Amino acid sequence: MGQRDHHLAVVHLHPRRCLSRSGVAEPHGKLYQTLRLTLRRPGRDDIAAMFQRIGSDPEVTRWVSWPMHATRADTEAFLAFAEAEWARWPVGPLLITSQRDGAVLGSTGLAFETTARASTGFVLARDAWGAGFASEALAAMVNIAAAASVRRLYALCHVRHESSVRVLERCGFVREGILHKHTVFPNLGLPEPQDVYCYAQILDRPQATAA
Repeated sequence: MGQRDHHLAVVHLHPRRCLSRSGVAEPHGKLYQTLRLTLRRPGRDDIAAMFQRIGSDPEVTRWVSWPMHATRADTEAFLAFAEAEWARWPVGPLLITSQRDGAVLGSTGLAFETTARASTGFVLARDAWGAGFASEALAAMVNIAAAASVRRLYALCHVRHESSVRVLERCGFVREGILHKHTVFPNLGLPEPQDVYCYAQILDRPQATAA
């Protein structure tokens, strides 16, 4: 939950598959619903959960390109960034929440660069790993992006982050190559930029991702 690089692909789980039913996000105002998840715009009432479950967890933030949140002020700064993105673009940062009980499970969203090009990604709380939520959320983001008239949707991930690679490929992203010495991952304790994979999809219209 940094700024532009919040949307790097940074999941820490081993999801099962992209279900075709869950790949179609049904919009309800600022909510997007999948089979098990609700993707929604974050608000001030979410600051505590975002800080405790995502931003301040060293394992959750290990592979992200933004520094782990040291205080709630860092999470508040992210929320201000999110509000600015929503004011400027059709879609911005989104929380991944459970339809069952409303719990915050992680975050995703779109980071627009132009009206036709955006990046996406995902990060999940530790207790949400291993349930397939990353695949479900990413499949939904593909459809949300297409509905927002994005033509090129891409994601970056560290070349050693194998679980992100699996999710991206399962959800139809194609590896375009390696960007060498591209991104600093501050929570790895390495000061120099790291190599990342660039994955992308060229979008036409919303459609379910095949299982």
